[in-house]
Amino acid sequence: MTGIDGKVVAITGAGSGIGEASALLLASRGAKLVLGARRGDRLEALAARIEAAGGTAAWTTTDVRRREDLADLVACARDRYGALDVLVSNAGVGPISPFDELRVEDWDQMIDVNFRGVLHGIAAALPVFRAQGRGQFVNVVSTAGLRIVPNQAVYAATKNAVRTVSEGLRQEAGPDLRVTVVSPGYVATEFADSITSPDIRSQVRAVDFALSPDDIARAVAFAIEQPPNVDVGDIVVRPTAQG
Repeated sequence: MTGIDGKVVAITGAGSGIGEASALLLASRGAKLVLGARRGDRLEALAARIEAAGGTAAWTTTDVRRREDLADLVACARDRYGALDVLVSNAGVGPISPFDELRVEDWDQMIDVNFRGVLHGIAAALPVFRAQGRGQFVNVVSTAGLRIVPNQAVYAATKNAVRTVSEGLRQEAGPDLRVTVVSPGYVATEFADSITSPDIRSQVRAVDFALSPDDIARAVAFAIEQPPNVDVGDIVVRPTAQG
């Protein structure tokens, strides 16, 4: 199977931002979507929007911190469409802050969502991919892991943990599975809403050169549409104005 048409794609964090944009773009190119996020009302509205445009979408409330929720997401794909071709692990939070603020609960949240959530997705999808003899993981990380700056160390660490796991998974995957890492720079999403430090939240909201989520969605689509023997390992997408 090449291209996007007909592929079954599950997306975490599909309720807004990059996840929502990716779902809409992939659906417009013929993919069958399985949407996962914590806010069921948003998923229901997005699925209705996709279907109104002639696309196909199912959804299930998904908290990536819960391993069973990822299992349910994968099961939803198989029950509805009989297969799962791609898992896009996009769910993430970014309550960044200076270390001196000692926001340990925020650190735990980033580890649980940004890193552990991806592992839960791998655990749910890998056996299915092996049984099918095909499958692709697309893990959304961040340029924060490529250039370490103050206040973002824990966030960057969780994203780089995913980067490391993705490379190890790629090496173990063999010729039938693909693993892609997408590293967005500044993107105009609800990211700032999760920042608990008021000063840092104001700084992030002041950025006036952020990309659109659609820009990242096109990168996700590019990786998925390649022929089965082509594994796009790493894509970095940042604004030209980003240092």
